[in-house]
Amino acid sequence: MEQHSAHGHHAGHEHHAGHEQHAHAHTHAHGVGTSWRTAAQATLHCLTGCAIGEVLGQVIGVGFGLHNGATVVLSIALAFVFGYALTMRGVLKAGLSFQDALKVALAADTVSIIVMELIDNGVMVAVPGAMDAGLGQLLFWVSLAGSLVLAFLVTVPVNRWLIGRGRGHAVVHAYH
Repeated sequence: MEQHSAHGHHAGHEHHAGHEQHAHAHTHAHGVGTSWRTAAQATLHCLTGCAIGEVLGQVIGVGFGLHNGATVVLSIALAFVFGYALTMRGVLKAGLSFQDALKVALAADTVSIIVMELIDNGVMVAVPGAMDAGLGQLLFWVSLAGSLVLAFLVTVPVNRWLIGRGRGHAVVHAYH
């Protein structure tokens, strides 16, 4: 009969080849060892969807002369739609049902998108004249580009923290 240690391993399992590597991989994926590169890649993925929605929302809002509040709401809504859609596309390819893919996208992207949208829309509203500038004016495009860069920079540490705790984009990695 095998004897088990306090950790549930059978006698001698502690010395099993590769056990330390497994423990290291677990710490890297869910612990303090989450790299800035991993966080930046997750943020860039999220930024892609957010930027598509944000730019589209701003272009539609400014182009049609919508009130600033309506433009911001439209931009945020489209950022969530495109952000979730990009994540869902990948996990649907991995064989998940639509409902399960939506759950993964919600878990993976919600906090990241919220942070990005607070920053980039906050910048657009805060920059004098940016929301009132026309699509042909440099102020609009520089403000929008700057808002997305700032959103990325602020969101990377948030995503690093989330991934380090097995949340955010860490839930997507099982499907890649």
